[in-house]
Amino acid sequence: MAKVIGHTSGGPGPNAEIYAANPAAGYAVAVSVREVSEIPGPSLTAALVDLAGTVHARIEDSIDLTSLDPVDAITRTVAHVIERAGIDASAVRHVQLGVPGSYDPGTGVIHHIDVPGFTRPGLVDQISERLGATVEVENDVNLAAIAERERGVAVGGGSFTLFWFDEGLGLAIDLGGTLLRGARGGAGEIGYVPVGLPSADSPRSDLQDLIGGAAVIALGAKHGFVATTPGTVISQALASPGPQAESFLTAVAARIALGLAAVAGVLDPPLIVLAGEVAQAGGEELAQRVRAALHSTTPLDITIAVTGITDDAVLLGALDAGLRAVREGLINALRANVPVD
Repeated sequence: MAKVIGHTSGGPGPNAEIYAANPAAGYAVAVSVREVSEIPGPSLTAALVDLAGTVHARIEDSIDLTSLDPVDAITRTVAHVIERAGIDASAVRHVQLGVPGSYDPGTGVIHHIDVPGFTRPGLVDQISERLGATVEVENDVNLAAIAERERGVAVGGGSFTLFWFDEGLGLAIDLGGTLLRGARGGAGEIGYVPVGLPSADSPRSDLQDLIGGAAVIALGAKHGFVATTPGTVISQALASPGPQAESFLTAVAARIALGLAAVAGVLDPPLIVLAGEVAQAGGEELAQRVRAALHSTTPLDITIAVTGITDDAVLLGALDAGLRAVREGLINALRANVPVD
């Protein structure tokens, strides 16, 4: 787990050896699963990191998850990233999966995920057995919050809430570094929160219908901004200042503020981080409009910030979580005097 990196001299007796952690003592692989509904379609993004935190390889596999078994899909992608990194598969101690759904550790089942086969009971154990490594599953938005705490606007801060706007919606609740997952892993599935009362003329709608990716794309089209992803629609509007763009961005901000008002009323977090494709595209210009809309929606005083992550936040968070698991596993093994290969 440690290696000699040098020697000291100048004191009595033989030169002392200087030790540092051996980066090759253990590796973690992060895998981010994209939903079928997302553009450009289902894919798995993976990266491999060593004990020192250096990323050795990163890939994206476009996979037909409608026909390929998820165990085969995951193991194939993990094998690809290990091969790209040029290390032995036995050196991988932990695989961290990020999924657009809720993982119930009590039953081992992934819920609320639009990827064929991923709700199958026993799936995680099957993947772990095939890979010969520990496999953990985490909600993608929770992983984005981990990345935000490790390298974004929440570095060194206290508690915060991360509101994710992409094709889907999600909420991560960080309580001083501990994620609130709920009894069955469903905490933060805010897209299912009902909006308004159903009637004979108007079926029940939820927050996903109001501000999810499809809703942003449809609202943009009504204002003359046509694209296939919500982030691109936002970017088009910001690049085309005028009455139509202002009307569209104001409407988007008002919808976001409606969701934030519910979060503020329940949690009263010291900080809400806007993240995901829409937030990254909108940046501070959209955030300013959200602050104004929230101020007129609720009397609660909430600090809003835009994510500090410009890369794939889910994958970065999975790397951070996986690396932490490898380090803790090695330290626990040393404390228990268990030989570390």
